[in-house]
Amino acid sequence: MLETFRKLWKIKDLQKKVLYTFLMLLIYRLVGVIPAPGIDVSRLNETNNFMQLPLLNMMQMMTGNAFGQMTIMAMGITPYINASIIMQLLAVAFPSLQRMQEEEGGQEKMARITRYVTVGLAVFQAIGLSRAGGYVRSGWYNTVLVGLSMAGGSALAMWIGERITDKGIGNGISLLIFAGIVSNLFNGITGNIYTAVANGTTTAWLSVLVILLMLVVMTFAVTYVDLGERRIPLQISKQVKGRRVYGGQNTHMTLKVVSVGVLPLIFAYSLLAFPGTIGALVAPNSGFTAWCNAYLSSGSWVYMILSALLIVGFTFFYSSISFDPNKQAKQLMEQGATIPGQRGKNIRDYLARTTNRLNLFAALFLAVLAVIPTLLTSWVTNLPFAASSILIAVSVSLETMRTVEGELSIRGIETDKDNGFM
Repeated sequence: MLETFRKLWKIKDLQKKVLYTFLMLLIYRLVGVIPAPGIDVSRLNETNNFMQLPLLNMMQMMTGNAFGQMTIMAMGITPYINASIIMQLLAVAFPSLQRMQEEEGGQEKMARITRYVTVGLAVFQAIGLSRAGGYVRSGWYNTVLVGLSMAGGSALAMWIGERITDKGIGNGISLLIFAGIVSNLFNGITGNIYTAVANGTTTAWLSVLVILLMLVVMTFAVTYVDLGERRIPLQISKQVKGRRVYGGQNTHMTLKVVSVGVLPLIFAYSLLAFPGTIGALVAPNSGFTAWCNAYLSSGSWVYMILSALLIVGFTFFYSSISFDPNKQAKQLMEQGATIPGQRGKNIRDYLARTTNRLNLFAALFLAVLAVIPTLLTSWVTNLPFAASSILIAVSVSLETMRTVEGELSIRGIETDKDNGFM
């Protein structure tokens, strides 16, 4: 890895891209400390259970605690992520949207619609969450200020992410999430070390050791599985065009072992956290809220079993959206490619069987990965990371590394990258 970055740094235009990326990330983090106008800052220092609501843990993780401080970046990039997921699901539900997306210029239209939806969601989330926590000063104008400033922050975050993607290195949106996670993780680990130094007890230092050990083990496991892939051999048939012969070579199609990424975890966590969050906001002293706190909170066996089942279900659901064996088989046939030993309908069936097996492994892996930190919270109370944060951080790091290797390969510089057919 260090050798790859050494090669990258010798190329002027890539050097500029790296510096541009770091500059934009720095701006994102600096803007993230500016308090939002209309927020009662004194309320942030009071003991408030609102910030402990399970649905907001993901917000805290992705914004690097900007949400906890109610800055103009409090919503961060989460409205954009929500808007992207909504548009993907709508494209599946409404074939007209899918057709528009596949037309010429359709991707740009979808991107434009996603931006509008992002701003609308940001205003709604900013006003709703800040008022629910009691952080907005009295007066309707303060509510408007909070909504507009935080929506502006999300729009700026979205713009920064797009600029990094266009002019920097890697996927800008992913890198913004990565920056928030790393910041949160650093603050959590240093906070635990500070507590251990202050207490000076063996138990406190043992907790720090367990946290660091689990961080290393989970990072290694996620990296190993994320790099895993299934290579399906392909035979390209010969095609004669004019006086030239094309095809006839052997290659392969690459399928990732965990192709769905972190989305099943996010969906499962959000769905389980939703009832308790609504109950805490609407009727905090009701029996329903008490039941949610007892059985749908991290640490309970019911929560662990339900989260594992939901992760498995969402893994297969999202995989069915992102990978269509029928469409993939059709593309292979159009390109004159066949899988040895498979013909016609058998190609589609073979791809379906292969992806189902990969999805089963991915679902079980993600479920185990999600349950381990929950089990640890019974002993280590201040665990500064979740399975989703480790998975996102590692995935973004590997994705950025592949982008760097791709940039070097384009310029004819040797790397360890091994490209497949697709």
